Amino acid sequence: METKDYILMELSGIKRGFGRALKDLTQQEVIWRPASGCNSMGLILLHVARSEDSFIQARIQGKPQVWVAEKWYEKMNLSAEDTGSHLTVDQVNCFPVPGQKDILDYYDAVRDQTKNYLKGIPPDELDKKVSMPPFGDLTIAAILSIIVNHSAQHIGEISYLRGMLRGMDK
Repeated sequence: METKDYILMELSGIKRGFGRALKDLTQQEVIWRPASGCNSMGLILLHVARSEDSFIQARIQGKPQVWVAEKWYEKMNLSAEDTGSHLTVDQVNCFPVPGQKDILDYYDAVRDQTKNYLKGIPPDELDKKVSMPPFGDLTIAAILSIIVNHSAQHIGEISYLRGMLRGMDK
């Protein structure tokens, strides 16, 4: 199996993981935070999608992010500059979490671009180095590994929050 095929398989697993963790949640549950300064499930999901968009589109390909190119920020009534990252406690507390469907639609649009990119690259492209502040220069394969690991960690957070609210299978 080629590395890019393995990464595509992992990305499909990530999608299933988010689907299970978010299944049948209400918007009130998606925006719920256990305490001041804690992220909601919706903000976490938006952060994951925004990160992947930034890494694949802007960093690796040097293209406009899906967020900007398809005006997702307008669809979600957010700022074009919203990254879903590095927010202060006050910013987290007042962040206007968009609807789950909008976030998932954006996530799917980003993932489609990621898959299209991966399907079209030759195997040796994975060894190409890209500047990734604050990490330094990383290979594309390392960046893809970060995306998979980062997403998996956040599935765990969302699953934990869901469990606090109603349990995983309820």
